[in-house]
Amino acid sequence: MPSVQHEPKPPFSPQTQDRPGLDSEMSPRPKHSAPLYKGADKLKGKVALITGGDSGIGAAVAVLFAREGADVALVYLPAEQADADHVKHHVENEGRKALLIPGDVTVPAFCNDAVERTVRELGKLDILVNNAAYMSQRQSIEEISDAEWDKTFRTNIYGYFYMARAALKHLKEGGAIVNTGSVAGLEGPGGLPDYAATKGAIHTFTKSLASSLVKRGIRVNCVAPGPIWTPLNASARSPGEMAGYGADVPMGRPGQPEEMAPAYVFFASEADSSFISGEVLVVYGGKTTA
Repeated sequence: MPSVQHEPKPPFSPQTQDRPGLDSEMSPRPKHSAPLYKGADKLKGKVALITGGDSGIGAAVAVLFAREGADVALVYLPAEQADADHVKHHVENEGRKALLIPGDVTVPAFCNDAVERTVRELGKLDILVNNAAYMSQRQSIEEISDAEWDKTFRTNIYGYFYMARAALKHLKEGGAIVNTGSVAGLEGPGGLPDYAATKGAIHTFTKSLASSLVKRGIRVNCVAPGPIWTPLNASARSPGEMAGYGADVPMGRPGQPEEMAPAYVFFASEADSSFISGEVLVVYGGKTTA
């Protein structure tokens, strides 16, 4: 087995997708199996709920959590069923259970139900990964409708709040919440005013929630990815933009989901990060400005 990670580099085939987008329609397909990653029972016997767990980063997190010994519940939109089935197969190949829960994280009642179903069918809840996201590119806030602004916030930050509030009824000492932020929430790119605003909110939400839960022994941290080869990005960019996606990163390529997932294992694992809470970890392919 090689000792160096080799990932696809641009130029890629020009491509775009309708939202929410699917791993299965990307070329090349996003990589989530992380062949160099060896499990060490860091999450043995744990149960994790992952929103946006059908594709991209969420899919890779599900596979690595399973490799570390966790059963996982995957939340995703009904339109993403094919990707969810694919991830379920991979989780089961790791010897763990995968519970599929289709629904919309912008609906508080669904978030409550997703948590309760996870506990009912998998026995408990130890780890929440807030990862579902919505993104569109707009060069000016004048191009953003009230409805789109509302959808971005309801998906990217309201959904995190709803899921965290529901999960706290079951998380015990040693539990962990891992949020997905973004370098966009640190740098504020001009073409993503609503998305960047929500990601900045997620970073601050992470720190505030970490402070409020530290006495309960529940840790809260955040991973802030740079450009990653996922359907989220393909659905928000033109074919030409995707053809060169990630070329301006120092490593000359976008990150793959399988390269993000170990950071989530790190924050979920007591063995790795028991003294870390309220952190935002940037994963940016060698770029240091974020």
